[in-house]
Amino acid sequence: MSVHEQFAEDLALYALGGLQGDERVALEKHVAECSACRRELEELRGDMALMALSAAGPTPPRRARQRLTDAIAREPRAVPVRPRRAWWAPLPWLAIVALALVAGWFWRQKDQLAQRVAELENESTGQQAQLQRAREVVETLTATDAMRVTLVAAKTAPQPQGKAIYVRNRSSLIFLASNLPTLPPQKAYELWLIPTSGAPIPAGVFKPDVQGSATVINPQLPPGVEAKTFAITVEPEQGSLVPTMPIVMVGAGE
Repeated sequence: MSVHEQFAEDLALYALGGLQGDERVALEKHVAECSACRRELEELRGDMALMALSAAGPTPPRRARQRLTDAIAREPRAVPVRPRRAWWAPLPWLAIVALALVAGWFWRQKDQLAQRVAELENESTGQQAQLQRAREVVETLTATDAMRVTLVAAKTAPQPQGKAIYVRNRSSLIFLASNLPTLPPQKAYELWLIPTSGAPIPAGVFKPDVQGSATVINPQLPPGVEAKTFAITVEPEQGSLVPTMPIVMVGAGE
């Protein structure tokens, strides 16, 4: 038997992890220099992978089983060698490959899963904010202790109109306007809460749409202010801290 044939017969044992020590080193050196043995080793490993997966997947080709069986049958059996293996010996290479594949898959999925979780969290946060805003609007509109004010302007057709609904103990305010005239550039309307005592309080800057409609929903207001009237003035588009006369609309509680 030639040296090449001896190494060729050891390929199956090597693929199964059965060669150790000097035998393993010698075969690896031979495989590195012999393209035929290298090709045969690759085929054996491919066949073993198919057979290892056959329990959970499709049955591997019959020729793969036969080729591996024939290769193992060619192994000499007269003097079996049982190299001593420590308890910490490595896992068979198939198990290592399987673990590496699974780990690689999870690693690729990690970023995608993290991104999707962040998207869902952002969507949930946005939905919660919208729901809270809707609750506040409903509570203000249906509050039995709400102050309801209608603001009108005389001598204009169609007549501009605004309605303010103010709940003092919640400091919540909803203002709806209609038929408002279009303003010059860099100008805006500003709503004012006129308290029973003290200076007017800014209650929101707004611009009407093309139909003259506008809304102000829950502007920042000091807590517990008792309102006497509400008024509207024309201000610079960034708003003012003090009303600019004249007042274009005004209304008291109904």
